[in-house]
Amino acid sequence: MNRLGLSPRTMITTAPATEDVLVHGVAAVCDPLGGLYLPETGMLIVSDLHLEKGAAFARRGMMLPPYDTIATLNILAAVIARYDPKIVVSLGDNFHDRRGSEFLPADLRKMIADMARGRDWIWINGNHDPDGTTDLPGISTDELVYGGLVFRHEPSLISGKGEVAGHLHPSATVRRREKYVRRPCFATDGHRLLMPAFGVLAGGLDLNHTAMQGIFARETLVAHLLGRDRIYSVRYSNLMR
Repeated sequence: MNRLGLSPRTMITTAPATEDVLVHGVAAVCDPLGGLYLPETGMLIVSDLHLEKGAAFARRGMMLPPYDTIATLNILAAVIARYDPKIVVSLGDNFHDRRGSEFLPADLRKMIADMARGRDWIWINGNHDPDGTTDLPGISTDELVYGGLVFRHEPSLISGKGEVAGHLHPSATVRRREKYVRRPCFATDGHRLLMPAFGVLAGGLDLNHTAMQGIFARETLVAHLLGRDRIYSVRYSNLMR
């Protein structure tokens, strides 16, 4: 953590070590900044930005440091610069509440507009922001089917094959040098993938949590943990429980 209490992802300066995966036969790249890149379609996926979370809490009388949105957008700008995607998809809970995009300051609104220039931008609606965005580039939708995959905010318990989803903020715990390390992660069993939360103030839910039951085939589940400058891939059977 840095002096503002923000994610160490904001401090990455060197080229990272990514991890290549297959999601229902579609090639994808897990980046330690928290984005998933699909080379065949030029699509970058992020999830659970939770922009303006500090402002949302302030409206309810609970004061948090007001740096979360700019910190999250700086990380987003870095991963966009890394891949120069044709399409950006943000998988819901883009803002922490329904009013977040409406009250977004002009300088941060311009920052998003600059990132979106020259590319398609798709906001998937989440449970925190079901009404979509206000006066921002791109379109809002509940679900996207594209390039052999389906993109939605909440994972489906009916059919998860070919699904990329967010909502649950997956994380995993490993033991390293007699210490326990818990990190956000991409989680995939090869058929579906859950995205880590991208927002710097977003928490995480361990893969062993009851909310994760029934989502993955545990025998093929792999957690791709976000490190400072690389991805650490660990089979579910080797995670701490």
